Amino acid sequence: MLGPLRFPVERNRGRRYPEPDHPYRNPFQRDRDRVIHSRAFRRLEAKTQVFTPGLSDHFRNRLTHTIEVAQIARTAARVLELDEDLTEALALAHDIGHPPFAHAGEEALNEEMQAFGESFDHNLHALRIVESFEQRYARFPGLNLTFEVREGIVKHSRDFAPGEVAELDAYLPGLRPPLEAQLIDLADEIAYNTADLDDVYSAGWISPAEVAAAVPLYGEILESVETQFPGASAREQFHEALRRLVDAFVSGLIEGTVEKAAAGGAGSVDEVRAHPTRLATLTAGSARASAGLKRILHERVYESPELTAERGRSMARIRQLFRYFLDDPGRLPEPYSEQAFERPPQRVICDYIAGMTDAFFQRTWEQTVGATLRSS
Repeated sequence: MLGPLRFPVERNRGRRYPEPDHPYRNPFQRDRDRVIHSRAFRRLEAKTQVFTPGLSDHFRNRLTHTIEVAQIARTAARVLELDEDLTEALALAHDIGHPPFAHAGEEALNEEMQAFGESFDHNLHALRIVESFEQRYARFPGLNLTFEVREGIVKHSRDFAPGEVAELDAYLPGLRPPLEAQLIDLADEIAYNTADLDDVYSAGWISPAEVAAAVPLYGEILESVETQFPGASAREQFHEALRRLVDAFVSGLIEGTVEKAAAGGAGSVDEVRAHPTRLATLTAGSARASAGLKRILHERVYESPELTAERGRSMARIRQLFRYFLDDPGRLPEPYSEQAFERPPQRVICDYIAGMTDAFFQRTWEQTVGATLRSS
């Protein structure tokens, strides 16, 4: 497989604040454990993936999605003979910067920050979380993760050129991240496409026949399942076909990455970094199936009247709370109210809201904006 492209843990660039080695955990294993024990990771349990809480106890939240991404990414890394610990640490950290209400929350916060010539990006917010916001250690701020994990947090889904993002100039702009980091975005895509399909089928929003018509690969799998298990219930046939679809996508990721690495001639970690494009990829067939699944999910789910209305309500409330605190930063709780006098208040407010769970946001909105509206 791709053992020569595995990132050697002994070549890691270290931590911002030097620490002695652990007696039985390597640096990437320690990073994984620090992410798992962070408050930001625990908060993912109460953050929306697609469906808001209350519709079902079985739908994914941001934490269960993260666990599924980690499982897929670890599998691919193991088969490809890459560093499984680095891969797992990155998979577990990849969504810790998400604000409440999924991408609707990110969009609303970004719009508010654009009024100040700034922006909100959940990957940059994740970097701030691990570098300073988490306060668990007496010797340093943040989690003091290795360079490679911090680099992977900001690069797992995009590359950037020197000078493009000033605050990321320390993270080797213009170079690709290690192959372990490149796996994360595709593992994420596999996980959310198939999990969202599972959830919307359970919600009764889509039928297997509709998916089969839009995604030929799924249609072939479903036909095979129906032939092999004619006596199974429709639900059992659906889940059997979904399981095989996940397997097909993961196999497509492994095979596509091996093929592209061979075609690109990369023979070392340094050559992975210097390659003009990323080497982690799906096979052409898997990529077509993934794109088809995305299209039908957008048409039938993400852009549905129900979710569009919910997204609009969430975005409106985030704007209201942001402006409520901006009108008087002294309304912020400690230590944010103090920080608002030391740093640009809009950034402090943005960081405060971005760290909230859905439920905490709703309580805060009711106690502030909601109370003001009720009294007026």
